[in-house]
Amino acid sequence: MPNSAAILTIGNAIVDVIAQASDDFVTEQGMMKNAMNLIDAERADQLYQAIGPATESSGGSAANTAAGIAFLGGNAGFIGKVGEDILGRIFRHDIEAIGVDLHVAIDAQLQTACSYILVTPDKKRTMNTYLGASIELRPEDMNPAAIAAADIVYIEGYLYDAPAGPACWDKIVDIAKAAGTKIAISLSDEWCVDRHRKAMVDFITQHTDIVLCNLDEVKLLFQTDKENAIQQLRQMVAEAAITDGPHGSLAFAGDDIAETDADLDVQVLDTTGAGDLYASGYLYARHKGASLKDAISLARLTASEVISHIGARPQTDLREMASQQFPALFKD
Repeated sequence: MPNSAAILTIGNAIVDVIAQASDDFVTEQGMMKNAMNLIDAERADQLYQAIGPATESSGGSAANTAAGIAFLGGNAGFIGKVGEDILGRIFRHDIEAIGVDLHVAIDAQLQTACSYILVTPDKKRTMNTYLGASIELRPEDMNPAAIAAADIVYIEGYLYDAPAGPACWDKIVDIAKAAGTKIAISLSDEWCVDRHRKAMVDFITQHTDIVLCNLDEVKLLFQTDKENAIQQLRQMVAEAAITDGPHGSLAFAGDDIAETDADLDVQVLDTTGAGDLYASGYLYARHKGASLKDAISLARLTASEVISHIGARPQTDLREMASQQFPALFKD
């Protein structure tokens, strides 16, 4: 393992349990389709008994992004919190085996978070998440040495919703600012933006160097239409990348702006992790000094790969595939 990660991600440490399900099953189970439903430990056990065959892997938004960077051959790390249980061991082994520099806090009194992700025939994913130990992440769990050594620290928006989430963000800022580490954040989810709109606007304005989000999230953040929302974000932060599903994505840095179409040739099987792997490609490329156009193009490639199969982790040699299109970004 490397001694420090160039790109350090921070967020919920979750074991993803991914299964295919019918629309009727989702309805009968009382779930809100194509959304993230929070559940408790008892409900998690019930779902595990009710779903069909499933795949399990370390997950969570920021952890998926770290994994994607590692698959590209980048130097990535992750901070989160797990329990001393079987799911915690699965999480730690799985993400370390990928090559991510792991800095997880372990609490034997807590259960590791898990998310039951049901993929319906229309390829939408309905998440049922028990946050367990991940929601107990605290400022003292932040690793000062790892944050200070990183070039970029990337914080998932979901973390702000934890009881000590705002305090964690403040602790990260204190360490990162003193060390000259850039701060990137994701907005994560519309409900997350809606719950913390003012706090997120303040954090972006005062502390953030790079924002990653989708168009619906940024429109909700400013409660306006696409053009006005993007313009307001450009006045607030130096750099951002914004995805818009089948309409592609755009990024800006200062006065520069770049856009790319979506890869409409890819057969979508599961959108789980699409935004996370987009962030992997974008952050990897920008850290390597890539132009905005190359960064969003690589991000499109990494996101397209992950939606072409079930699960939030690449199933092809991501570095080999990407290096063929962007050789300058993969020179040793």
